[in-house]
Order: sequence, then C-alpha cells, then structure tokens
Amino acid sequence: MLAAATLFASLTAAAGILTTTANSQGAPFGNEKDVSYAKSLWTAMTAARLVGAKMIESRPYEGTPPHGAILDTLYDEITVNGHSGLVIVKRNYGPKGATVEEIANDPGKHLGAFTVMFKRDAGYDADNKDWFWAKYLPDGSLDKNPKGMQLAGRVAKGADKGCIACHAGADGGDYMFLKNEM
Repeated sequence: MLAAATLFASLTAAAGILTTTANSQGAPFGNEKDVSYAKSLWTAMTAARLVGAKMIESRPYEGTPPHGAILDTLYDEITVNGHSGLVIVKRNYGPKGATVEEIANDPGKHLGAFTVMFKRDAGYDADNKDWFWAKYLPDGSLDKNPKGMQLAGRVAKGADKGCIACHAGADGGDYMFLKNEM
C-alpha cells in the first residue's frame, strides 16, 4: 500500500499540477461543478467497463512520466449527462520496477490511478479543445494535488506544467497522443 501511495504522490508531483489563479468563474478545476461532473463521468465509464470492478482488460505497455512506467490505454465514445464524446482512459500502474508481465498477470494489485480526458460539448473550454480532465484513484474517488484541490475539470489551466500544458504539444493540435492508433 505504501508503494501505491508513493506512486500517487509521484504522479501528481511529476505532472507539475499546480493551483492556478482563480478566474472570474472560480477555480479552473476542482470546484463543486467539476467534482459533480467527474462523478457522472466515472459512472458512465463504469457502465462502459473502462473502469471499475468489471473493467475490460487490455495489454499494458511501457509508459513515460508523469503517468507511470507501465500504462494501459482505452478509448471509446460515451455519454455523460446527455452529451456524447470521446473518452481516453489511461490506467497508471506501479510500483517502479514492476514489469509488464507482473502487471498483466495482476493489474488490480498494481493499479495506481486512472487519468482521463473526456471531450465535452463545444464551448466548455474552447481554448483547450473542450477537454475535461480528471485523475481518479482506483476506488473512483478523485485524486488531489498537493494543495488539496481535486483533480477534475480544467486541470492546471494556464500553468506551465500539467495536463493541459503537456497535451497542448500533441501533434495536430488535438491534445491527443493516441491519434496514430485511432
């Protein structure tokens, strides 16, 4: 369990997720509205078997920071609160030193977190292609940054590091590093 806690801490720290200055709408992430939406998103992903006790199993692969040394990625079209959009679910495994084979044989034992992108309705966050970001712990609760903010919504919007800053550099300007697979 200590290894899992260490993995959660290192994933959050490595991502450089920062608390950004509140704008006129309040905090850009982790507010009540974002947390509520993240719960609805988790419910939809569970129904699609992308997360949860009955999640689809797929083959893990070697990854890179900040997500972890071993990853597993699924994507699908799901509906959240009446809006259908693409969801990308990255399963982050650990601890450091675990092998792909060890994780493939017992993924539940090694699961550290789920990092998720969901394509929301047009106008949600046009500056960042309308992506909603969330980081969940294996039990479906939201992870928090070092300042205690829940990681859901426009995570680290305006920061030099974090979800949005990293994914803004994806080829094609679509914020997706998977497009060659899609």
